[in-house]
Amino acid sequence: MDPWLSTIILGVVEGVTEFLPVSSTGHLILTGVLLGQEGDKAASFDIIIQLGAILAVFAIYRDRFMSLLVPKPRERFAGKRGIYLLMLTSLPAALVGLVARKAIKAHLFAPLPVALALASGAVLILIVESRRTARSKYHDLDDISPALALGIGLFQCLALWPGFSRSGATILGAMILGARRKLAAEYSFIAAVPLMIAATCYETYKSWAEFSMDDIQFLALGFAVAFVSAWVAVRWFIGLVSRVTLRPFAVYRIILAVAVFVFWPH
Repeated sequence: MDPWLSTIILGVVEGVTEFLPVSSTGHLILTGVLLGQEGDKAASFDIIIQLGAILAVFAIYRDRFMSLLVPKPRERFAGKRGIYLLMLTSLPAALVGLVARKAIKAHLFAPLPVALALASGAVLILIVESRRTARSKYHDLDDISPALALGIGLFQCLALWPGFSRSGATILGAMILGARRKLAAEYSFIAAVPLMIAATCYETYKSWAEFSMDDIQFLALGFAVAFVSAWVAVRWFIGLVSRVTLRPFAVYRIILAVAVFVFWPH
């Protein structure tokens, strides 16, 4: 396939799936295999173009991010406290990912582990949604406490299993801990930014020698496509979770997992 078209496809897949509870990494692995783009360089490319999706979230929630630097009166998720909460959420997965990076890329960046993660995440979505009867304790970003932030961070470690979904892990973790679904989604998006920036910068530093000057244009294109796609996906998803549950995403994950188990070469 033409490399420009492949890059556009990967950028769209990254942008659309990064912040939905379906796993961008899992989709990129499956898409990369179908496009014939596999190996360490392809995995590094997938991680680096995430920066486009990250910046889309920064653009959408720019006021909230600016309040971390210039706190506004009566906003509790702001200034040093807001930064502290984001650090609590980011730290567990950052530490585990730093230690297990090579093992994860060596053993879990493959279709069948991804399919198993997709199915496991789907089951968790169905369990959480079916048992969600208690009144939510946390309704907006200013309600977030250090305990909730750390708890969400521990759930985020599940996202190191490609296919489980970082957004899925954090949204479900927040809901289990008492957050309203819309708040869980919004905090998931915002909390993704520091961790994903760190992961992208680290991956760029570790793998930059693998890329030639010719590859820069493809990285730039993937970055731009991921930015636009993520902007659209985040806007759509926030409106959706205010009206419906996450069950449709669980059904989609199960269908995709079954398709991989049945039709993918073993």
